[in-house]
Amino acid sequence: MTKLEELIKKLCPNGVEFVELGTITDLHKGIQFNKANMAKEGSYPVINGGIEPSGYIEQFNENEYTITISQGGASAGYVNWLETKFWAGAHCYIIKPLNEEKLLNRYLYHFIKNKEEQLRKCQYGAGIPALGKETISNLLIPLPPLAVQREIVRILDEFTLLSAELAAELVARCKQYEFCRDKLLTFENKIEYMTVRDVIVGLKTGLNPRQNFKLNVEGAICNYITGKDILNNSICISDRTDKITKEIVALINKRSCLQDNILLFASTGTGTVGRMTIVDHYDELWNVSETLYCIKTKDSVLVKYLMYILYSQQAKMQFEPKISKGSVPHLKVEDLLNVKIPVPPLEVQERIVKVLDNFDAICSDLKIGLPAEIEARKKQYEYYRDKLLTFDLNPNTIYQTDRQTDRQTDRQTDRQTDRQTDRQG
Repeated sequence: MTKLEELIKKLCPNGVEFVELGTITDLHKGIQFNKANMAKEGSYPVINGGIEPSGYIEQFNENEYTITISQGGASAGYVNWLETKFWAGAHCYIIKPLNEEKLLNRYLYHFIKNKEEQLRKCQYGAGIPALGKETISNLLIPLPPLAVQREIVRILDEFTLLSAELAAELVARCKQYEFCRDKLLTFENKIEYMTVRDVIVGLKTGLNPRQNFKLNVEGAICNYITGKDILNNSICISDRTDKITKEIVALINKRSCLQDNILLFASTGTGTVGRMTIVDHYDELWNVSETLYCIKTKDSVLVKYLMYILYSQQAKMQFEPKISKGSVPHLKVEDLLNVKIPVPPLEVQERIVKVLDNFDAICSDLKIGLPAEIEARKKQYEYYRDKLLTFDLNPNTIYQTDRQTDRQTDRQTDRQTDRQTDRQG
C-alpha cells in the first residue's frame, strides 16, 4: 500500500467532501493595461487571454505562485501557474484559496488544470470566445484532508519537474539545431541569390468563412486548417480545429489549388505568423483558410529547401520586421515574395534537406528521442492527475447550495463587462 493509499484509508475512509469552487476561492479578473504601453522585454509579464504574455511592463498587480485562467480569446480556459510577479490583465481570471488551511494553492492548481479541456469547451461568443466566471465557480472540487492534498501535490509535482527538465534539454537541442541550420544555409558569395517571387510558380490562399460559408455546421466532417493547427512543421488536428463540409472543401480548393508538395505558410495570427508545413498527401478531406499562403515552387527549388531557408535567420530578418503590429499580426504577400534567399544547385539542396530532416526529427518527432519522452511523461502526468484527483463522495458532507439567481446575475454582469473591455482594449 502506498503512502497516499494509507492516508486516504486513515483520514477519509468514507469519501471526501465536494464543494463548489466559488465558495472556497477568490475568483476575480485582472485590470486592463494598454498594449501600447507594453514592451517586448521588461521586469513583469502581462498575462491576458493568450498562452504567452501580451508584453512586459515595470509594475505588477499579482504576486508569485498564482493561478490564472484565460478569460477571453481562442485560448479561453487555459490554466497557468505563474512563479513570478506579474500584471493580470482584463482577459485573465485569478483564482486563490480563501483558506489554505482547508485548500492548498498547488492542489487547487492541479485540480483546475485537470479541468482545462472542460473549461475550454465552455467558451461562449461568436466573435471573441470567452469563459464565464460561473463556469469556474460551479466546478465541484474534492476536499480531502491537507495531508492527502500535500501527498497528491508531491506526486504530481515530481511529474511536472521531470517534464520541465526534459523540456529545457529539448530547448537547448533546438537552439543547437537552429545554429547548425543557419550555418548550413550560409553560402559564399558565388551562390546566386533570388527572391521568393523568382523561385515559385505561384502563391494562392484559402477562403474566409465570414464571406463565403459557415463553420461547424451539421454534416461538417472535414478539417478547416489555420495557422493554429500547424505545429512542428505538421498539421495537428485537435478538438479546437474547425470543421467544414466536403462541398466547402471543393469550393475552397478552387482558390487554394492544394496538391502534393505545396508549402503552407501562416501569414496571420499572434504567435503563428511564419509557421510552415508541406502537403505530402492531399486527400481532399480538408482545406485552408485565407490566412495560409499555398506556395508551389519551380523545379529548380525543392519545396522543403524553401521551407528551411524561410525558417533561417537570414530570411526572418527580412520579413519579421514587416509583420504588422496590430491586434492581429499579419505578413503581406509582397513582403514574403520580396525575401531574398540563396539558391544552390539541386544536389546541394538535397544534401542540406537530408541533414536538416534528421535534425528536425530529433527535435520535433513525437515518435523518437526527447519529444517522444516528453509526450509520454505528459500523458503519464495527465493519467495520474485524473486518477489522484478522483475520490469517493462522502454523502454526509457534500456542500449543497442554491445559487441560481446569483449565477444568472454573475453571468449577465460578466458578459457586459467583457463587451466593455473588448471595446476599450
